[in-house]
Amino acid sequence: MISITEWQKIGMGTTGFGVFFILLGVLLYFDSVLLAFGNRHKLKGTSFFLGGVAIVLLRWPLLGMFLETYGFFNLFKGFFPVAFGFLGNAFNIPFLSSVGLPHLLFSLLFHSTRADEVRGPGAVVPKGWV
Repeated sequence: MISITEWQKIGMGTTGFGVFFILLGVLLYFDSVLLAFGNRHKLKGTSFFLGGVAIVLLRWPLLGMFLETYGFFNLFKGFFPVAFGFLGNAFNIPFLSSVGLPHLLFSLLFHSTRADEVRGPGAVVPKGWV
């Protein structure tokens, strides 16, 4: 009989989990309901991003990177308000507010007159920002 060490048992278990989750991911990826529900509105961004990758591989790097950037912004345009909302509320995080990092990041990214446009209506404005 073959002798298996403890490290080999851990490796086999980890490999088994990896294969299981890869197969589960492939099954969920090809589920037509999930594809229709999740990706139809992102088709434009995905096509521009992958087209940009193809253009870079065809040795047109500047044009390809512009297409990738446009596709990236189209893909993640729903996430940007969440990220900017976090920057606006980062003063409530104890360690970050003591360091002064949120004010520095927000003042570097946006001028104070654009702060209301980025945060959206009804956002709480910390003292000293206006």
